[in-house]
Amino acid sequence: MALFTVAEARAELATLLPLLDEIVVVRADVVELTAGLNPGGTPTDLGGLPERKAAEARLDELMTQVQQTGAELKGIAPLLVDYPAELDGVPVLLCWLEGETSLDWYHRLDLGFAGRRRLPA
Repeated sequence: MALFTVAEARAELATLLPLLDEIVVVRADVVELTAGLNPGGTPTDLGGLPERKAAEARLDELMTQVQQTGAELKGIAPLLVDYPAELDGVPVLLCWLEGETSLDWYHRLDLGFAGRRRLPA
């Protein structure tokens, strides 16, 4: 497992943001298409089963691209991306949550998301 510096993780996140934005859009499409296919569901202008399968395939491609950078995709709704790192010799995950514009948080490996703290300035 490669470790990121804070600067490296921030640079990687900056390049990933357009891809992460696309994940949010495709995720919403999958949900809408699935709802439209359910019995009693409201049909959608997005299409039907073939379009849902295509959207699911695209979502899988996008998530794979995120993980190929060395980042860890921890959640899809909301999106949660972690970057393995060390701060002061302690293993941590630099943590980005959907809706945030930059990478400003981390948590120790043993504490998880509930232990999120703001990165030191």
